[in-house]
Amino acid sequence: MDRRDDQTGGVGSATQPQGDVAVAAGTPGVTGKLQYERPSASRRFIRRNALSIIMILPLVLYIFGFTLLPVFDSIRLSLVDRFTGEFPTTSNYREVMDSTNFNRAIRNTLGITAIGVTLELIFGLVIALMLARAFRARGFFRSMVLIPLGVPTLVAGAAMIYILGLQGYLNEILLRLNIIDQQILWTVEGWRGMFSIAIADTWKTTPLVILILLAGLEAIPGDIYEAADVDGASKWRQFWDHTLPLLMPAITMAVILRAIDAFRIFDIAIVLAGSQVPVMSSFVYFEYFAGNLNGASAASTILLLMIVIFIVLYFLIVERRRGDV
Repeated sequence: MDRRDDQTGGVGSATQPQGDVAVAAGTPGVTGKLQYERPSASRRFIRRNALSIIMILPLVLYIFGFTLLPVFDSIRLSLVDRFTGEFPTTSNYREVMDSTNFNRAIRNTLGITAIGVTLELIFGLVIALMLARAFRARGFFRSMVLIPLGVPTLVAGAAMIYILGLQGYLNEILLRLNIIDQQILWTVEGWRGMFSIAIADTWKTTPLVILILLAGLEAIPGDIYEAADVDGASKWRQFWDHTLPLLMPAITMAVILRAIDAFRIFDIAIVLAGSQVPVMSSFVYFEYFAGNLNGASAASTILLLMIVIFIVLYFLIVERRRGDV
């Protein structure tokens, strides 16, 4: 018995185990069982998703280098005093907030955003409902409504001058209809300037809202309307009770995308009104070229904060409304 055990032990000690890590004979604290070193969770994740990581890495580097890094640097510059170099300080924010042009820019930006997003949502929903119906040449009209989306923004702003300018078509029509007795300068400070810029931006970007809402309408099952017809619901009740609630995710997406873009409106405002109707982006632009880099950074940080606050408040309102429903 002892001899057999010795032979067995000799064979066992001479055989090397197969695996990641082999345990040598005579290792202190080892009872003879093979032990393997398992790779860490992070290493297993990298091995499992190596191709996905390689594919997404350029996008991550692009976002970090051209989005996050400039934002963080802008926030840093906004906290540096332009004269003394003191850091951190809120002197740039106090200087910007005391500026009359900045207050005008905030008022104009909020007004243009409210008017533009409201008009785009109304026109976009009406046109999307029309294009969602089956009729001849529907594909042709769906293609036609996308034309403004392909027009460069500067070109769209220049074209709007022919309509909203002092000698534009709008004044000519109003004069011929005897609604006004003299030409009106639309691109000036006040509600007229905000309305003019919002109209130009609405014409340019409403096709994007139409696309989003049309995709949402196409995703609604037709069985819902068939059941509503059987129950005797009118078209208005079907729209209010079925179409609108099911379209809310698309509406939310359209409102957020367009509001963010409207807060950042720049080129159309510059082309139509120049510095007469300042907006947040144009205020940052003029401050930067005036040499006030720290003030421009503070204004751009405030603009970013406005966008974030809007998104958070909108989500809170929409989610609370869904919870109440």
